[in-house]
Amino acid sequence: MFVETLFGRPGRDVKNQRMPSQTSATPRVRRTQADRSAATREALVAAARRLFAAQGFADVPTDAIVAAAGVTRGALYHQFADKTALFDAVMEAVEADIARRLADEVAAAGVSDPVEALRHAVRTWLDICVEPEIHRIALIDGPSVLGWARWRAVCQQHVFGLVQALLADGIELGRIRAQPARPLAHALMGAGDEAALYVVESADRGRARAEMIEVLDQLIAGVTA
Repeated sequence: MFVETLFGRPGRDVKNQRMPSQTSATPRVRRTQADRSAATREALVAAARRLFAAQGFADVPTDAIVAAAGVTRGALYHQFADKTALFDAVMEAVEADIARRLADEVAAAGVSDPVEALRHAVRTWLDICVEPEIHRIALIDGPSVLGWARWRAVCQQHVFGLVQALLADGIELGRIRAQPARPLAHALMGAGDEAALYVVESADRGRARAEMIEVLDQLIAGVTA
């Protein structure tokens, strides 16, 4: 089915894989070092993500990040060139989670029509955009810290790619009027980001969300075949 093809992600069971027999101690040491490095990186990204969401990039010193992660400053600079490089990794993680959550919600709803899937994704996005890490990291600090080009590149790897694929399938199925999917995805993504900012900054978020759903539904209807 459409949703299974676009949003389904086959699970990977790695727990029961047998490791090759060890002929020397060297490979085991290398794996342990790699595991430690990965664990350190994950701890730094997780700690920075919490702090950046709560306080904003500019107000979080590196000392606070390493303390929250339980590692040394040397470990931070071994993993990342600077705080901006760490923010880049955090932004990647946040965008990947946004794309996963949108896809999971559409799949869980059992939506098989691409236009309805797009509408459902819009509603989910306007629900989750008020979360601090999404608002602060993805929408506010992302473009200013990373620069427009890098921020946009990260978005294109995750949420933008999902939207473009959804539109392309809608066009192929005749549910969306024939046109290039990429510029349409840019237009809808821009509208979606502005809608999210409108909701987050509103004194009455419930009303703002309802207003923006109506506006975005009209935009979607405007391209529907």
